[in-house]
Amino acid sequence: MSLFETAPVPAFADDRRPLADRMRPETLAEYVGQQHILAAGKPLRQQIERDELASMILWGPPGSGKTTLATIVARQTHSDFMKFSAVLCGVKEIKEVMAAAEKSRRYGRRTILFIDEIHRFNKAQQDAFLPYVERGDVVLIGATTENPSFEVNSALLSRAKVYMLSPLSTDEILALLERALEDERRGLGKERVVISPDLLRQIAVFSNGDARAAYNTLDMTRRARSTITSSRPCTSPCGILTRMPRFTGWDGCWRRARTRFTWRAG
Repeated sequence: MSLFETAPVPAFADDRRPLADRMRPETLAEYVGQQHILAAGKPLRQQIERDELASMILWGPPGSGKTTLATIVARQTHSDFMKFSAVLCGVKEIKEVMAAAEKSRRYGRRTILFIDEIHRFNKAQQDAFLPYVERGDVVLIGATTENPSFEVNSALLSRAKVYMLSPLSTDEILALLERALEDERRGLGKERVVISPDLLRQIAVFSNGDARAAYNTLDMTRRARSTITSSRPCTSPCGILTRMPRFTGWDGCWRRARTRFTWRAG
């Protein structure tokens, strides 16, 4: 089994995949946030649309859209796309990928290499990329949550443009959650999940700009709701509320994806 992927998996391929993975934007038009680098007319936006990418490092907190942006590039580019994680690969795997990229260039094919968690590579592993990036055999896209000035070799850093991604705002997270509730192809639209606007905003606020955390909380809340049958309305102010059947002797209330139980006599 290969340690790297050569193409992105369609978002609708498996309904059992996490909601956050299924709801990844597939085009720049669907991408939410990071307008300081992706708004119309911005250099990075023009590079992606023209398929004229240069090597880059995407630096931002978890859930800010680094991997999603690389996946969009993979779908819109006419180049070979390879993706692997610094957690799994060593120098041997790097050299194998670079050799394949060099061979593709001889046949007029460009290779875009996406490296997740690039800061986990040591100096020797990062040095292995240098000659191939220098010659243009690959276009390197690295993603990191750490400051690349400290975690990425200066030689490699000088050959790549660093783009800083910001945490998503509450309104941007809210827009993503609403899209997930309405999307019948990838999201929860077919399940007709109903959540109060107040609870949805609470999920957005407590996610702290992390879209993945917000999706996971929404999905966990939905799963908690679907595992219990409702016999009568609940008076709690929660947005998603269900009661356990009477024969159990328990009243269940799900609030912010946490379970609270109170014993009901009789």
